[in-house]
Amino acid sequence: MEEEDGEFRQWDELIPDALGLIFSHLPLQEILTVVPRVCKAWNRAVTGPYCWQEIDIELWSNRCHQSDHLDRMLQMLILRSSGSLRKLSVTGLQNDSIFSFIAQHAGSLKTLKVPRSGLSNSGVVNVAEKLSSLTFLDLSYCCKLGPEAIQAIGRHCKSLIEFSRNMHPLDVASVDSHDDEADAIASTMPKLKRLEIAYHRVSTEGVLKILSSCVSLEFLELRGCWDVQLDNKFFKEKFPDMKVLGPRVIGFYDMINDWEDCCSDYFSDGSDYLAWEFLEDGEMGEFYEEDFEHGWDDHFYADSVNIDMEPHLWPPSP
Repeated sequence: MEEEDGEFRQWDELIPDALGLIFSHLPLQEILTVVPRVCKAWNRAVTGPYCWQEIDIELWSNRCHQSDHLDRMLQMLILRSSGSLRKLSVTGLQNDSIFSFIAQHAGSLKTLKVPRSGLSNSGVVNVAEKLSSLTFLDLSYCCKLGPEAIQAIGRHCKSLIEFSRNMHPLDVASVDSHDDEADAIASTMPKLKRLEIAYHRVSTEGVLKILSSCVSLEFLELRGCWDVQLDNKFFKEKFPDMKVLGPRVIGFYDMINDWEDCCSDYFSDGSDYLAWEFLEDGEMGEFYEEDFEHGWDDHFYADSVNIDMEPHLWPPSP
């Protein structure tokens, strides 16, 4: 820290956006339960928009099996961003209403990751126009969605350059064809630079339509798209600058590892579920069975929660 008149500047005198930048490198648990109790200045920093321009609760939400807890967490954090939210990563949304809430506050949103969510076509179609600023969208493993939702996204998200729509092998076992989704991508997302459609039941013709329409593609994932009859020679001759993964999984052990990765995500047992308890006013009361009994006090500083305030050790590594 810089010296002023022979004294070190106090941490609570930093401007809120500087504090927010520092706190954004902390784990979610500490931002929500430890930092606010250090001092009033730090509480103002974490309850304001400075820490919440990028919200990543994908790990936590993957272990949270109570949709009302997930919804309330999202609502609280998104409201804290005060319209400045640029990136959101969350998994397992259970209803269209919380997706609509996200869209209502998506004026600055560029990156949206909502894999493994129970969204419906109508739910996405109804709010797609509010997601027009998106450049990256992940709708992987969202089994209820189809070409209607993709077309709506493509029509309204004109700046979209990265789209992930990977599926799990078990989810597509009874699907005859995903060519309708390939058509939706080809007809509405011409600016794509990166596309992931692993384990889609898409045909060679469907992929060729995408390749002819999305002329800016730099990366295409076709892993597990067994019906696609295009080999490396084809891509090297026709699209020498494009990186293509698949459609064949190379090597037996690669196939086994690929399947295990899918299964480990798909069959999470939630044994290490992170339990959140909310007070009536919407704030957290407990986290990881920790119970903070301290009230607000002007002299309740970092030593009360055992935070090392040595300048050379702060901020912690991401």
